[in-house]
Amino acid sequence: MKTQVIVDKKTTQIICTSYRNGKCHDFRLYKESKVAIHPKIEIGVDTGYQGLQKIHALTLIPKKRSKKHPLSKEDKESNTELSKKRVLVENVIGMLKRFKIISDRYRNRRKRFSLRFNLLAGLYNYELKN
Repeated sequence: MKTQVIVDKKTTQIICTSYRNGKCHDFRLYKESKVAIHPKIEIGVDTGYQGLQKIHALTLIPKKRSKKHPLSKEDKESNTELSKKRVLVENVIGMLKRFKIISDRYRNRRKRFSLRFNLLAGLYNYELKN
C-alpha cells in the first residue's frame, strides 16, 4: 500500500490522505489523487515528487546530486533549509508509523485500509487539539 499525507505546517494537522494498492511513484499518486492546492500556497516535498514544479510554481524540492555533478555549498545550504521546514511533516509521519499501519505490511482487507487510516489521522488531529 502506498500512502500520501498532506500536512498543514502551522498546525501540523493532517489535511488530506491518499492511497493506492501496490507500488506507485509518489508523483503519480499525487496526480491520481487530484488534490487541488491553491497556486499561492507553498509546497515542500521530497525528491519523490520531481516534476511537481511544472504543475505547481511554488514547489520547494531539494536538489539532487549525481556522480558527475556534486552539490555546491549553496545547494547544500538550501537543502538544509528545506529539511528544517519539512521536519514537522516527517514528525507527523513518524507519529502515524507508531500505529504500525504504514510501517509494516498491511495484512488485512484492502477495502478497509482507507477507513482505518483515516480514523488514525482523525485520532492524531484530535490529540493535537487536546
